[in-house]
Parts: sequence; C-alpha cells; structure tokens
Amino acid sequence: MTTLTKLIPGIILIAILTTFSHTAVAQSQATMTADANKKYQQADKELNTVFAQIVKEYSKKPFFVRKMKAAQRLWIKLRNADLTARFPDAGGSSAAMCKAFYLENVTRERTKYLRAWITGIPEGDVCSGSIKIGQP
Repeated sequence: MTTLTKLIPGIILIAILTTFSHTAVAQSQATMTADANKKYQQADKELNTVFAQIVKEYSKKPFFVRKMKAAQRLWIKLRNADLTARFPDAGGSSAAMCKAFYLENVTRERTKYLRAWITGIPEGDVCSGSIKIGQP
C-alpha cells in the first residue's frame, strides 16, 4: 500500500467533517452581531465589577480613588476614540459585529490591567505606585 493510498481515507474524512461543520454552525449576521454584543456586555459587566471592587478596597485612600476614577473616564474616551479611528466608515453588514469584537477585546485587556490593584504585585517592586503588595 502506498503512502498516498493510506492518506486518502483521512483526506476524505477531513473533507466531510469540514463541509458539515460549516453547515452546522451557519448563522445569520444578526445572530453573530447579537452574540458579539452579548460577549461585549459580559466583558463590560466584569470590568465594572472589578472597578467597583478596586474603589471599595481602596476606599481609605480617597486621593487614589479620585485619580483612578479620572483615569477610567479618560480610558473610556480613549476607547471610544480608538473605536472611531479603527472603524471610521462604519459601513457594511458586519460593522456592528466587528465593533463589538473590538470593544470586548479592549475591555478584557483593561479588566486584566485593573486586576493588578486587586491581586497586588510582588514585594520588592519599587515602582508599584498605588498597587498594593500581593500575598505570596
């Protein structure tokens, strides 16, 4: 049996699975946009939860809390400006979905960044600033 003969059943199986997998997950643009919006809303909710936790945990440091709130307001402005720059024409049937994907991504990145104020950083980091020292 040649190598090619051994490979043919596998190639056929891959072709069949690929064909049926696309058919099984076919969705309308409206459904994909709704799913993308839902994921963004979940990411935004998580961000707001983390932010509220920071404000609560650092409540005895009002100067920091004011600065953090100001930074968050500026981040929202930056996020919105970046979104407009990334999708300036906002045309096409997938535009809303693409915007939601982008918003989800940058929101998750911001949440990850903000978590440092909750988890803390290793002791010995002389540039920790307002971030607390984490538990070992």
